[in-house]
Parts: sequence; structure tokens; C-alpha cells
Amino acid sequence: MILLALISIWLISLNPIDREYALAKINSVIVNGAVSGPLYALLALGFTLIYGVTGVVNMTHGTLYMLGAYMFFAFGPLGFFQLEILPAIVLAAIFVGIVGSIIYALTIHPIIEDELAVLVVTVGVALILQQLIIIGFDIAFKATYLAIPTITLAGLPLNVTFMGVKLASSSLLVCGVSVVLFTVVMIFISKAKIGRAMRAVAQDREAAMLMGINTTRLYMLTMAISASLAATAGIFIATSTTGTAEPSMWLRPLVISFAIVILGGLGSLKGTIVGAFIVGYAENAVIILTPAGSTLAGAVALAIMVLVLLIRPRGIFGKRIEME
Repeated sequence: MILLALISIWLISLNPIDREYALAKINSVIVNGAVSGPLYALLALGFTLIYGVTGVVNMTHGTLYMLGAYMFFAFGPLGFFQLEILPAIVLAAIFVGIVGSIIYALTIHPIIEDELAVLVVTVGVALILQQLIIIGFDIAFKATYLAIPTITLAGLPLNVTFMGVKLASSSLLVCGVSVVLFTVVMIFISKAKIGRAMRAVAQDREAAMLMGINTTRLYMLTMAISASLAATAGIFIATSTTGTAEPSMWLRPLVISFAIVILGGLGSLKGTIVGAFIVGYAENAVIILTPAGSTLAGAVALAIMVLVLLIRPRGIFGKRIEME
């Protein structure tokens, strides 16, 4: 409320021309932040899910995000299989989900009790996977910087104007789909039998095992879902922003995921939503309102993460592992 009052006083003090310009900038932050929030929430959801259920800090999350964009290209209209957009998205998410479960079974599960070992190993796996993607796509397509198709629907206008801000209709489409996917996952966790098993394991692993829950299979399934969500986020964000898949695209989403889950509270689904919108609005505010803002955007998530760790290490909702 105090911030709104200060902004109102500042706007009133401006002359009409400057006021109109300032309002246009503020509207741009509001609209673009609202579009970024759901995409970032979907990106961080997989990271929150795997940590909440297994307690694993999965450093391969960013590379799985990148693999999703590359496999979307491979399955899509411009790639090897030349499928339509929807089946390409689905198959890319399934493929990355399978890769995620294999990574868990071979590299994480044997050392899951050692948090430091898991952290180191997943960093190594992320770098190895990055190199395999570079080698594989360089051999198959003679390039590692690939243009991926835009996700859109027939009949949609190219651009939509809202509150005086022009947005690509494809960005609004992937934003809406992200909201739907996040809602479906939330319902799945709270209502489905497997989702309730995830919550049970997150709350008390030993008790869940005594109740007959196979934690190994559940962890593999959780990793598969987490990887699929990362891949889907990679497809949506890449198509609505740069329009390319590139070898270095994994680092920034990993940092953003970290910042969101630390800000909202590790393992908190509600915190993921709140943290995603805070990071989304903060990034857009820096990009739109500051000189050379686009060059500073990458540091916003890092700055938020550092500030939260210094001021409130437990995050907004506190450190949670019960998937609430």
C-alpha cells in the first residue's frame, strides 16, 4: 500500500506527457510480469516437486529444460520426424521424462542419502548431458543453434494489445497452457492416489514405506514428472522468447528455478507460485524501467536468491517438504 501511494504521488507530480510515458512503462511491467509468472511457475514446479518428495536438489533441471527444447525441434515440423506442434510437444516431454527417470535410477538413487554427493553428481550429469546434446545435434543437423517453431493456433491474430501493451498471441497461449498444466499437477498431487503417496513420502518416508509404498518406484516417477515439466517449460519459454534452442540455454532457467524455490520456500507449491510471480515482475521491472535493463535481467534472479538467503533463508512460506 505504501509503495502504491508513493507511485501515485510520483505520477501526480509529473507533467501530462511524462505521466503518460511513465504509465505506459508501468502497464508494460504489469502485463509482461503477469505473462512471465505462469511460465516461471511451470519451470520451477518440477524443481519443487523432486525436492519436496525426494529431498534431492536436482542440478540437471536446467539441462532437462534445454533437452526439451532440442527434442521439440527434433520431433517438430523443422526436425527429423516432422510432426505437428502438439504431438511434438507431447513426445518431447515424454522422452525427457524417460531420460529423467534413467538419470535418477543410474546416478541419484545409489547415493540418495548423501546430499553433497547428489549435488556434485547431478552437476556432472548436467554437463555431460549438455555435451551429448551438442554432439548429437551437430551430427544429426549440422548445427547446435536451432530455430524452433512458434506455438500458435489457427485463427489467432499475430499480436494482441492489452492495457496498451502489444503481446504476441503465442506468448499468451503458452501462458494459458502453463496455468492449466500447473493446476492439473496441483490437483493430481492433492487428489490422485499416486499424488497422495507423494505427499505421504514427503511427510514421513519411513511411515510411508511401512504402509507399503514403493519409494524407489515413486521417486523414479517423480523424477520423470519433474523432467517432463522442465522440458515443457523449456519448449514454452524458448518458443515465446528467443525462438531458438542453443547449448547455453540451460543455466539461466536453473538459476531462476533456484531463486523461485528459495524465495517461496523449498518444497512449497504455494511458494512456487508466489515466488514465480515475484521473480517475473522483478525481471520485467528491471528490463523495462532501467537503462540497459536487458543486460541486467540475468542478475535479477541471482540478486533475489542472495537477498532471501541473507534476510529469510527459509523463504516466504518456510522450508517445507510436505508438498503444500
